[in-house]
Amino acid sequence: MRLRIVRLLLLAGIVARLQPGCVGAQDVTAKTVVASPVNAECCGPITPAGAQLVQFLDSLNVDHLWTAHEHIDWETGEPTPGHGHEPPTHCSAFVAAAGKKLGIYMLRPPDHPQNMLSEAQEKWFESDAGREDGWKPVSSPKEAQVLANRGDFVVLVFGREHGSGHIAIVRPAVKSDKALAEEGPQTTQAGGHNFSSGTAKYSFVFHPGVWPSQVKIFAHATKFEVAVQ
Repeated sequence: MRLRIVRLLLLAGIVARLQPGCVGAQDVTAKTVVASPVNAECCGPITPAGAQLVQFLDSLNVDHLWTAHEHIDWETGEPTPGHGHEPPTHCSAFVAAAGKKLGIYMLRPPDHPQNMLSEAQEKWFESDAGREDGWKPVSSPKEAQVLANRGDFVVLVFGREHGSGHIAIVRPAVKSDKALAEEGPQTTQAGGHNFSSGTAKYSFVFHPGVWPSQVKIFAHATKFEVAVQ
């Protein structure tokens, strides 16, 4: 009788190990989840310099300034009286104003009018003048997010020969590989919609099909990186 019971227990153990919900299968699943790129951080942590850049971008209050369809002071984003020949949105003026506050030059008023400014900025970034002023091309959206997280001033720009382009700032953020692939780097912008924190995919929503293949990326070192060294 005892021998029969032992045999039954051994058989039950073998069957249990063969069931699809067994411990071994759960272990494999857990390891798969841990190793999955969905949960992997793609672009490194936000450094102290990157945290200072976030504070700076938030201080610009772009959600309430550089408002579309308003006549504005390009440096402050405050509405001003009068009616000029300004563009309906102020993406390039906002980015230029942010750069000026950081002590970083890019093509801006009065060196170029606000009309067609993002198109001219794209060409300027690629020029000898842009390189001499410290701007460098960035090879990928991932590199853009990495550099922003380290405190670099990074811009995404789409210029077109006819019609309006767009430009936005890359905002430091912790993102997964999946999120980066689906929506691109985090952004701060003025435009048809102003926001302190959005995504590259949404930044270029009014230019269907241009993200990411037609968007160029450039970066410049900031005073925040020097301050924390």
